[in-house]
Amino acid sequence: MVYVTLCMKFSESLKKNRKFREVYQKGKFYSARYLTVHVIKSGNERNYLGITVSNKVGNAVIRNRVTRLIRECYRVNEMMFAKGYSIVVVARAGSHLATYWEIEKDLLNMVKRHRIFLADKTTNDLPHKQTGH
Repeated sequence: MVYVTLCMKFSESLKKNRKFREVYQKGKFYSARYLTVHVIKSGNERNYLGITVSNKVGNAVIRNRVTRLIRECYRVNEMMFAKGYSIVVVARAGSHLATYWEIEKDLLNMVKRHRIFLADKTTNDLPHKQTGH
């Protein structure tokens, strides 16, 4: 049996509290309906992704689901992100009601506002919600 690992190829997880605080204090942020995205240059050739989901969003099961949605949206679109940034995504209250497509739309819009969305990929290349017809 062969197992395929689907992981972020060009990014690492942001884990240290001091790194999160540095991004919050020194970085810029933009907010959307379901997400707030903080960004700062990291000076490396890799991106660092941190995800924060507070107790306001829901219980542990709900928070983990929202975290998985955000991580998957990032993983699928990782090639469209400029390299060399620390990115912290904060799930806002009510994000547990959002679908994958709404989370993805918010994340990509915030990345475009931060100007770390690569120009060679257009929004026409993004996967679109398929209908059950």
